[in-house]
Amino acid sequence: MVIRKIFMVAMLLTAMVFTGCGGGDTQNGNADGSKKIVVGLDDEYPPMGFKNDKNEIIGFDVDLAKAAVKKLGREVEFKAIDWNSKEAELKSGRIDVLWNGLDITDERKQNMLFSDPYMDNRQVVFIRKGDEQNQNIKAEADLNGKAVGTQAGSTAEDYITGNEALKNSFKEFKTYGDYISAFMDLENGRLDAVVCDEIVGRYYMAKHADKIDALNVNVGPTSEFGIAFAKENTALRDEIQKAFDEIVADGTAKKISEEWFGTDLIKAKK
Repeated sequence: MVIRKIFMVAMLLTAMVFTGCGGGDTQNGNADGSKKIVVGLDDEYPPMGFKNDKNEIIGFDVDLAKAAVKKLGREVEFKAIDWNSKEAELKSGRIDVLWNGLDITDERKQNMLFSDPYMDNRQVVFIRKGDEQNQNIKAEADLNGKAVGTQAGSTAEDYITGNEALKNSFKEFKTYGDYISAFMDLENGRLDAVVCDEIVGRYYMAKHADKIDALNVNVGPTSEFGIAFAKENTALRDEIQKAFDEIVADGTAKKISEEWFGTDLIKAKK
C-alpha cells in the first residue's frame, strides 16, 4: 500500500511538472498560449469596421479577417484601439494585426510589416443616377464648370484645396460635415458630382442604387490598403497572407466585397 501511494504521488508530480511547462500552443507569440488572433481597429470607420445597433463590431474588413482566420482554424478577437496609437499597440503585443483600411506608406513600412496590398483606396466621382449630362465626365479635368462637393477634412478635400487650378475650374466647390449630406445634395440636384473615397461612396451607393452612380474616374493619387503586423512578426504575416490568398482564390473575398459594395474591389495580385 505504501509503495502504491508513493507511485501515485510520483505520477501526480510528473503530471504537474509537464502541465506547468505549458503544453499549450504558443504559435505566433500569444502570451497565454492560445490560438486567438487579436485584430486592432478603429470601430468608427464604416464600412471597414464599425459597431451596429447591437454594439457588435461588423464591417467589410471584419468579414475578410473572419474568413481568413477561419482558414487557419483559429479564433479571432476584434479590439477597438486608439487609431493614433496603432503602431504602439502592435509593438506592445496588445494586438497581433491591424486590419482596418490602412494605407501602405513608406513611413509606416519603417515600423510595421505589411501584407500584399489587397485593395486600392481611390478618390472617385459619383453622380446622380441617370444624369446623362454628367456621364461625359471621363477624367479629373472634366469636372471643369461643375458644382462639386466632398466631406470636410477628407483626402479628397486635401487634394482639391492643394490643387488651385483644379479647384478654380469648378463652378462651385462645397464641403460638408459628412458624406451623407453631400450625397443628399447630389440627389437633390444641388451638386453635379461628389468626389469621395471609393469604398465609402460605393457603400452608400449599395444602399441607394436607384439614386447614385459611380464613375471610373480617379481624382488625385491612388493608395493601397494592407494588413499590418509587428515588424518582426513574419511568421504571422506569412500565415495570414496564405489564408487571405486562399479566400481570394476560392471566391470568398469577392463575395464579401459584393455584399458590402455591390462589386468586387479586391485587388488582383501582380
